Amino acid sequence: MSDYQTQDLACDAVAFAQDLIRKPSVTPIDAGALDVLQNHLEALGFVCTRYPFGDGEDRVDNLYARLGTDAPNFCFAGHTDVVPVGDAGKWDSAPFEAALKQGELIGRGAADMKGAIAAFVAAMTNLISDGWTPKGSISFLITGDEEGPAVNGTDKLLKAITEAGEVIDHCLVGEPTNPDALGDMIKNGRRGSLNAKLVVRGKQGHVAYPHRASNPVPVLMSLLQKLLDWHLDDGNAFFQPSNLEVTSIDVGNTAHNVIAEEARAMFNIRFNTEHRGDDLKAHINSLVAEAAKEFDGTIEADLRVTGEAFLTDPNSFTDIIQDAVEHITGRRPELSTSGGTSDARYITHYAPVVEFGLVGATMHQVNERVDIADIYKLTEIYTVVLQRYFA
Repeated sequence: MSDYQTQDLACDAVAFAQDLIRKPSVTPIDAGALDVLQNHLEALGFVCTRYPFGDGEDRVDNLYARLGTDAPNFCFAGHTDVVPVGDAGKWDSAPFEAALKQGELIGRGAADMKGAIAAFVAAMTNLISDGWTPKGSISFLITGDEEGPAVNGTDKLLKAITEAGEVIDHCLVGEPTNPDALGDMIKNGRRGSLNAKLVVRGKQGHVAYPHRASNPVPVLMSLLQKLLDWHLDDGNAFFQPSNLEVTSIDVGNTAHNVIAEEARAMFNIRFNTEHRGDDLKAHINSLVAEAAKEFDGTIEADLRVTGEAFLTDPNSFTDIIQDAVEHITGRRPELSTSGGTSDARYITHYAPVVEFGLVGATMHQVNERVDIADIYKLTEIYTVVLQRYFA
């Protein structure tokens, strides 16, 4: 039997998005969302493999599905997990009802990113139902851990499928990349992220007898100021300047007349391709070591790079995406590296990767929603991408 099933399996993108949204897949709970996707893909002839990682409450389910065995392998990547709904009472409709109101699809995950998954499924399904056969393979790399700690998701899934012999040639991630309107922006890179925790421990004492104590607060303040004065870079042709933001300072002291024993701080660095995470960590550790020289106490720095900066240089693949978007919307999207991180930071080590999805203005908000018309337009864009890629 052929890999490609040509029976009529026409797919409506909005209806499929509703099916996905109605599964309350708040990280790390799958709630049947991957079953919806897998059942449809298997009916088309995809070979589907589930990859659960983690134990107990940390267990995450992931899916890799492939149609065909030949190269090139065009992979669509994304996630079916969503963030919590917040105050459900503030929603205009139940968060997982997937209501259609005034030309919009409302529900948690509509923008980020079940709507895009549905659009790609519909594009691919309808092409195949019409007798189209890609000259290569189509695959799905879908995780349930993008919105969570991302420990048991895409990173482990990529390693597992690579060990199984899978090779991805190009990857499109369906994150909501457009700030205001469909066709605004394609992400062809992302900044890296470094999370830092500083703990300065001295000796508690009476404020009237500071010589009998060792105050950690001035040491922490001085260290933070040196970090804030650090000129990271001026950006480059594809990236804005890197930035360091202090996100928390905590002493936990409720008394005016007590020198606290401990002071803590947290900060984050969003960095561009002018830096590597290890180099940033080395500089921070050197500042910590310098601050500790004159201090009668200890300073601990917990530094974790959650993703390196990466760039997919403009090439024929990015041209295909831009051309398809312009063909359907009449607008040529800019290539951008702005915003936060995504699972593309893992995929970039395996294949050229770009991101394009729906408008993300309401993602993670109460009443997350997307225009119904945009879902259908995105389906058309993905259809053109597939046709041109395999042409």
